[in-house]
Amino acid sequence: MAFEDLLEDPVIQKYLHELVGPKGMPVAAAPPDGEVTDEELAEELGLELNDVRRALFILYENDLASYRRLRDEDSGWLTYLWTFEYEKIPEQLESEMHRLLEALENRSAYEHDHEFYLCEHCGIRFEFGEAMEFGFECPECGNPVEAMENTRLVEAMDERIAALRDELNVDRAEVEV
Repeated sequence: MAFEDLLEDPVIQKYLHELVGPKGMPVAAAPPDGEVTDEELAEELGLELNDVRRALFILYENDLASYRRLRDEDSGWLTYLWTFEYEKIPEQLESEMHRLLEALENRSAYEHDHEFYLCEHCGIRFEFGEAMEFGFECPECGNPVEAMENTRLVEAMDERIAALRDELNVDRAEVEV
């Protein structure tokens, strides 16, 4: 995928927005060619320097930007020259999808393996052991807790798991290893 196409992809835009937030999005959405200082970016984009620095640091923490330092011989001041490295985004998104798949599979297994009870008044959900501990009464309001059917939740998670496996081209055996 070409660099320009990468930045026009709505998934990648959302990913960048999730990382840097609305104040940092102008920094993330318009990376310059070559090196740039945080001051130059702030001036060019009309942003507060702290907002630019925060966005740059978040991008750096996520391996999407790097910097090199230059020391001014006369003043001793350090200047940071930033470079954006967005070619790593597709790989990072795939990694995020694998983490999501693992989390969904763990949650689905948890939902399959446990029996739940619900206080309809308070909306609090209890595992069987907790419900039994409380005598099948809600500790908040004293109303009885009723067995809760979680089939729709499990089915929705399983559908999402299947779609993620499809998209990532992995089968169940590969994930469980």
